Amino acid sequence: MWRRQSFETLKKPPQVHYKNQTDLSAWRKGRRTDPEKSVQSHQSPNDQEHDSEQDSLEEALSYFEQVQARVSLKKNNVLQKHLTTVESIALQRGLPPEGFDVLLKVALSGKLADTVNTRLLKSLVPASVIPETSVVSAVSWLCVSKCSGNIQLLFLRWLITMFDFIDHKEELHALYGFFFSFLQDEKMCPYVCHLLYLLTRKESVKPFRIRRLLDLQVKMGMQSHLQALLSLYKLFCPELVTITLPGKMKTYFKNSEGPWKAAINTVRRRNQANSPVFQTLLLGTGQPQSRKRKWNTQLMIPASSTNRNNLEEDREKNCVKLYSRDESFPVEQLQTFSQLLQNIHHLEFPSQMGSVLTNPLLLHYMNCIKDESVYLRLYYWMGQTLQEECTWCVADNNQYEEEFKDFLETVYKTECFLQEGFSSCEEFLYKSLPLWNGVCCRSQVLRLVSWIPLSSFSEMKSHFYDPLVQLFFTSSLYFKCSVIESLKELLQNWLNRHMIHLDSESDSQVHSLNTTLSGLVNMVAELIHFVGWISTVALHLENNHTFLLYFILDFYETVCDIYLRYNLPLLIMPPPGVFYPALLSMDSVNLNQLCYIMYRYRTNLVAAKENEQSKKQMLQFKFSSQTYQEYNQFIIAMVGCLWTSSAFQKDTHPQGLRMDDELLKKTTVKEFKTSFNIVNHPAMMGYAVRFLQQAWPDDTTFNFSLIKGRKWDWYLEYLYSQGLKGLKVFIESSINRVSQASHSKAENVQV
Repeated sequence: MWRRQSFETLKKPPQVHYKNQTDLSAWRKGRRTDPEKSVQSHQSPNDQEHDSEQDSLEEALSYFEQVQARVSLKKNNVLQKHLTTVESIALQRGLPPEGFDVLLKVALSGKLADTVNTRLLKSLVPASVIPETSVVSAVSWLCVSKCSGNIQLLFLRWLITMFDFIDHKEELHALYGFFFSFLQDEKMCPYVCHLLYLLTRKESVKPFRIRRLLDLQVKMGMQSHLQALLSLYKLFCPELVTITLPGKMKTYFKNSEGPWKAAINTVRRRNQANSPVFQTLLLGTGQPQSRKRKWNTQLMIPASSTNRNNLEEDREKNCVKLYSRDESFPVEQLQTFSQLLQNIHHLEFPSQMGSVLTNPLLLHYMNCIKDESVYLRLYYWMGQTLQEECTWCVADNNQYEEEFKDFLETVYKTECFLQEGFSSCEEFLYKSLPLWNGVCCRSQVLRLVSWIPLSSFSEMKSHFYDPLVQLFFTSSLYFKCSVIESLKELLQNWLNRHMIHLDSESDSQVHSLNTTLSGLVNMVAELIHFVGWISTVALHLENNHTFLLYFILDFYETVCDIYLRYNLPLLIMPPPGVFYPALLSMDSVNLNQLCYIMYRYRTNLVAAKENEQSKKQMLQFKFSSQTYQEYNQFIIAMVGCLWTSSAFQKDTHPQGLRMDDELLKKTTVKEFKTSFNIVNHPAMMGYAVRFLQQAWPDDTTFNFSLIKGRKWDWYLEYLYSQGLKGLKVFIESSINRVSQASHSKAENVQV
């Protein structure tokens, strides 16, 4: 069935059925050869060097192809020379597709010592793609047991690492049962499970395989790799897998790419720098993409083996084919939204789950069809990638910070598109935040924070709140502002998620942990209290900085409307350490924002009180009397400051402004009682000066005492005209005289 290509294919273009494959000469010249159109170019010194290396590689491959008997490495200069040639070229430039057939055969045939075979397998780094026929041929050598167990294990690790570089997958899928038979080997079992995880389709799930996995679990215990495969089986066929499995994603498999990771990165960087068209060779894709890191190779959809031949013809015809119930629709042909709608139940996702992140049509599919197997595969791939490529968790990855930023940005945009966070990102944040310096990929990490799914408070406190606090208190003002902004977005995402699922029929799916309403209320309350605490400390550390206060008040603008806007029975007042700095702020924007926040608190509390009295509680929850008491204390302080000039006498809050007259007189401020009304308040004084200039243009004394009586009302109208809408709604709702006047004015307008 399978026939090895002869070495002559190294000297002529291979006969393939698709346009994007490369031959050895094209690999030598660093450019793609089009069978229909050849482009001639002058050879540079680098090309001549490549030719020399290529001649050496051809000679080495010819040698390994002709090895017949067992050869020892010791005192064999020819073998050492050719082995060094293969290693040098493979680790620097990568091997052409035609070279894998020869090297895999000799490495798995047992003709060479394990030391040589190990070095050969570790040198199998592709320059572009790996032919599936070469892999299938190599797998066949496992049947005859010519190689040792260690070489078999290393081959499986290589196959897992290079899985996304294999040009086709259909024949590999046909070998699913063969790979499954290797589960009985305890050393190979973790890697076989990993490979099966990548190959599994719904039709792969059989009752006898489930029984075999369960037997292995009884024999070996709760192994993570067995749980991974059983979890995938259960998602495809939940009626066949009846046991309870861990619901939260974790790292199921060990990292298999250690021996090849650095070489892959080196080859990618070098080939990309030397060949502008190298990007188009990757896995048959016709669009350029980054070749620098593993995740970028998976952000484009590879053409599948079953439909690659006719892909271009189908695109030219621009036809929409409706596939039968049992026939899958290749995702590389998915070009329009209408195709998605017509074939939505026949899509087969690519092996490279990273390609889903940059394909809006596949993201639409994930939104419409809640296919848990797709989510599980995506979570696994993303969790592995985040863990292995984190630039501050892995020392050797510092040079790839910009690329890791791009990847995190892509993940964040995907979460925004799907309107939900990934559990793999949550796990990544929990593991990496204690090691994070707060500088590397700052904006990307904080954006991911805003999509953390709901979880228990104890888990968030130990894994998220505590490490974040250490960074927060020791970092710059701008970092503090960024954290507050991120936590505001996290709160909004939780609340929006709650609103979406209130309208759905399934309340059990509101959150990943199936939290109850009371659990949601508790989690939101803990987040608000946490932000209140760090905000109080931050304002103290930053001397009540106006910029920081703006972000904190922006957070509480969401908090004050939770009851009415988000249908959640929760209202939490800001702590005194936030309220009083805002009330005494020297910036009118913050004071105006505080006024609007207190107005919305009043609106929500009044609505809650009315619902309680009419016994039509929105969600059968009641607010504590302490909430009303805190609100009343803050209102007394605000009205006393801005309107009645009695805050120093009537403020009843324990941390409020109340002071004895004798102490106030020692300040030597003449009119201390009116120091914080809407005329003399430091944040409003600029408006008062401009009002006096317009009302009395000839008076240069700026006598603020002139603003009283009717002129006070004129001054109010002037403030309203300056865009202080928060001040307007607060005064009209909280000051009886102004409130009555505004109501009568509205009635006159209606008449």
